Amino acid sequence: MKTKAAVLHGPGEDWEIEEIDLGDPVAGEVQVRLAASGLCHSDEHLRTGASPVALYPAVGGHEGAGVVTKVGPDVTGIEEGDHVVLAFIPGCGACRACARGMQNLCDAGGSLMTGKAISDGTHRLSLRGKPMVPMCLLGTFAPYVTVNQASVIKIEDDVPLDKAALLGCGVSTGWGSATEVGNTRAGDTVVVVGVGGVGINSVQGAAAAGARYVIAVDPVAFKREKALELGATHAFESMADAAGPVGELTWGQNANTVILTKGEVKGEDLQPALSMTAKGGQVVVVGMGHYQQIDASVNLFELTLLQKRVQGAIFGGVSPRTQIPRLLELYRHGTLKLDELITSTYRLEDINAAYQDMRDGKNLRGMVIYGDADY
Repeated sequence: MKTKAAVLHGPGEDWEIEEIDLGDPVAGEVQVRLAASGLCHSDEHLRTGASPVALYPAVGGHEGAGVVTKVGPDVTGIEEGDHVVLAFIPGCGACRACARGMQNLCDAGGSLMTGKAISDGTHRLSLRGKPMVPMCLLGTFAPYVTVNQASVIKIEDDVPLDKAALLGCGVSTGWGSATEVGNTRAGDTVVVVGVGGVGINSVQGAAAAGARYVIAVDPVAFKREKALELGATHAFESMADAAGPVGELTWGQNANTVILTKGEVKGEDLQPALSMTAKGGQVVVVGMGHYQQIDASVNLFELTLLQKRVQGAIFGGVSPRTQIPRLLELYRHGTLKLDELITSTYRLEDINAAYQDMRDGKNLRGMVIYGDADY
């Protein structure tokens, strides 16, 4: 079928709205008509070239929810008409990582940026006969997607799809980075550096887990204000500004966990974060860095003698099939705020303006909303 999509023809270029060809589902796949797609910073990394893809052109977007319109052979547990969230990390359920309970590290994730479908190694998207790469094998910057069932999480029909879309990446990643990887306990002090679509949910998660102090760090005043509304106890413009107060609040103990959720994490960010971390504490690195950056500044004397840790995290350290239903229950309960996260909504045709708003610090999370004119 033909559908429109936001397409990148190379790193550093703007998104272009083009008509592309979308293949029908083969064995193990479904087609989904999306209601919404989140505008995540990881797609900005795709645009700048900080995250590599196997080839261009590429279709962005990896945070979506919608209704299943076609089901391929050998699909189990999913039917036409089902409401679903697309998880940017697939979970095959059979590889070694999945079998060990680490579905967020599924081996199928190794092909996310190749554009080659999990089912058969071919491409589902093409532009004028040329194969394309959908971001994370999803490509939600298009109103229709054909995806493997390993990336599809069925949800209840009464959940607003534009809110549910946020669970495919930003909310799950941020919340789990505080509660699972960060292992926040009642009475802890947690510092969240970068209060965007991921970091604001680390704030929510740390607060819900019972942290005594949740300290948000962001240069944008609007984001600091939103953090204070959604669970932060204190907010500062920079790590340098936060360091002194963190020590004072904790009687010199410092933070149990510092979570780096900046849009682009650099090697130079690690040592200031470690310096705010308590003995035996950890720095959780969630934000993406440039794929070619291999240098980081760390005081090894401090790292060893104070038994601190630097820990990476993807999808909050939790299986999408576990995390997404769990968070939907918290949303129903009122513990997790989703409606408050969407600052602005856009048409797909406005995607370049939407990402400029993100770069200007105007949004916690922007959202593309699809309507009748898009299908």
